[in-house]
Amino acid sequence: MTMTSGTDKPTVPLAPMRAIHTGSGDPLLLLHGFMMSPHCWEQVAQRMSSHCEVFAPAFTGHWGGPELDGWYLDVSALADRVEDQLDELGWRTCHIAGNSLGGWVGFELARRGRARTLTAIAPAGGWQTPSALQVRVGLKFLSLVPLVEVGRYLPDLLAFSAPVRQAVAMILSKNTAAAPRRAIEAAITSSLHCRAMLPLIAGVLRAPDLEDLSDLKTPVRLLMCENDRVIPYRAYAKRFLQELPDSADRILVHDVGHVPMLEAPDRIATLIAEHVYASRTRLRAV
Repeated sequence: MTMTSGTDKPTVPLAPMRAIHTGSGDPLLLLHGFMMSPHCWEQVAQRMSSHCEVFAPAFTGHWGGPELDGWYLDVSALADRVEDQLDELGWRTCHIAGNSLGGWVGFELARRGRARTLTAIAPAGGWQTPSALQVRVGLKFLSLVPLVEVGRYLPDLLAFSAPVRQAVAMILSKNTAAAPRRAIEAAITSSLHCRAMLPLIAGVLRAPDLEDLSDLKTPVRLLMCENDRVIPYRAYAKRFLQELPDSADRILVHDVGHVPMLEAPDRIATLIAEHVYASRTRLRAV
């Protein structure tokens, strides 16, 4: 896709990104949400790179990620590929921060013993199978399919127009003016290039429950987003709040939407860094 300048045209060239890999120090894995890409972590990765080696890969079937094989994709398969990437890096374990679908995959990797710490930001997967919550979130994403299909055929002038950017920003953020234009354009582009959309929706509807979280040994920091319009925490965080061990941090992040890295990268980087630091010093961040 060619990016051009202009009032309502994309302002910078955006290319698919296999992964962000930057910095040095403690290994930190950043996992993006459904239909997103590593671009959403750019601001946080920059801030964390001074004291962490940051790796933020694109999920299978997502823009920049490995090709999708077949018509069905689930969290276990996503975690399998991420584990392969960790092995390629030589990371037996690492700190993990995941947003939405990335948080769900983060819990799976923690179960497999790959996480030193886990920061789960508005994590998905906090529902029973089957349940009304599960069906509701599936229908919500299914409703986006016609919009994405139409969007794929629109010229850049319309696909990246101010009204479309504002609508996407309102879904992902609370303070839309704080979300950089580049990040919103990347979110639009990644949605239009997400080959895993239908396979993953099917996978979410068929996937088994998350295993019981009460015996999870990994130190967990749960970040709930106050103005989450995608999976509101009052409904979708209940299971995490009830099942996570008492030692887990439970934090409500005020005035942010579902992808808070876009509008509040300083706060999110600080919350991740606190959790990483607390695990190294065996002190709890307060």
